Amino acid sequence: MSCWETIGDYAFRSLGFGERLLPRSDFTLCQQVTLIGSGMIWNVYFGIVALVTGFFLATGLAMAKAARSRWLRKPAEWFIFVFRGSPLFIQFFIAYQIFVMLPRNGIDVFGMTVATSWTTKAWAGALFVLFLNTAAYSAEIFYGALQSVPKGDTEAADAYGMTGWVKFRKVLWPTMLRLAWPAYTNEAIFLFHATTLVYFSGFPAFQQKGDALYYAQYFADKTFNPFIPYPIVAGYFILLTLALILLFGAMNRRLNRHLAPNQRPKLKLRPQLVR
Repeated sequence: MSCWETIGDYAFRSLGFGERLLPRSDFTLCQQVTLIGSGMIWNVYFGIVALVTGFFLATGLAMAKAARSRWLRKPAEWFIFVFRGSPLFIQFFIAYQIFVMLPRNGIDVFGMTVATSWTTKAWAGALFVLFLNTAAYSAEIFYGALQSVPKGDTEAADAYGMTGWVKFRKVLWPTMLRLAWPAYTNEAIFLFHATTLVYFSGFPAFQQKGDALYYAQYFADKTFNPFIPYPIVAGYFILLTLALILLFGAMNRRLNRHLAPNQRPKLKLRPQLVR
C-alpha cells in the first residue's frame, strides 16, 4: 500500500470515515503520521470549541467579579477559585464520575439515562470540563486587564456621556482585550496542549475513534517503540502552537493598530509547566 493510499484510507478515521480496521503489522511511518494526524482533528475540535465558548463565559465572569454587587461578585470569585485551585485532571475525574459512572449505576444525572445522555461521550463531557476550566483561567486574565484599564479612558467615556453597555462595548472591552491578549494567548496555547488529557479522562471516544494520543499509544503498544509515535504527536502540537502564535499575533496587531509600531506589545510565549 502506497502512502497516498494510506492517507486516503486513514486520514479521517477518527471521524468514522475510511478504513475501519487499524493496521496490525508492518507499521510504516506514513501510517503512524496519518493516523495520529487524524486523531489531531479531535484535539483541535476540543481546543477551538472550548476556547470560543469559554471566551464569552470568561468575559461575563470578569465583569461579575468586578461588579459592586456582592451577589454577582462572590459566585464569580468562587467559580474562578475552584477551577483554578484544583488540578485539571481531577476535574476530568469528577466529571467522569458524574456523567458516566453514576448513570451506569442507575443514578440519573440531570434526568438523563445512559442511553440518552450525550454527556457520557468525550466530545461533550470532556469538552464541558475544558470549557469551564479555560473560562476560569481566562476570566482571571480579563479581570486583571479590566482593573488595569487607564483611568483616563473611563473618565473620557464619562465625559462623552457613555454609560452602561455602551461604555463597556466601546471603551472598557476593547482596552481590556488589548491589555489581556498576550496572557490570553498563552492560555489558548496551554488549552490546546491540555486536550491530550482527554485520552486519560476515561470518557468513551466517538465511535471508539480516539484523539492523537489514542493512536500514539496504539502504535507504541504494538511496536514496543514509543520513540516514533510520541515525537510525532509532539511535532503536531509544535506546528499547532506555531499556528496559534501566528493567528493570535495577527489579532494582537489588529487590537493595537492605533499604536505606533514600537509601542505595540509583543507576544511572549510563557508555557505553564504545572496546572
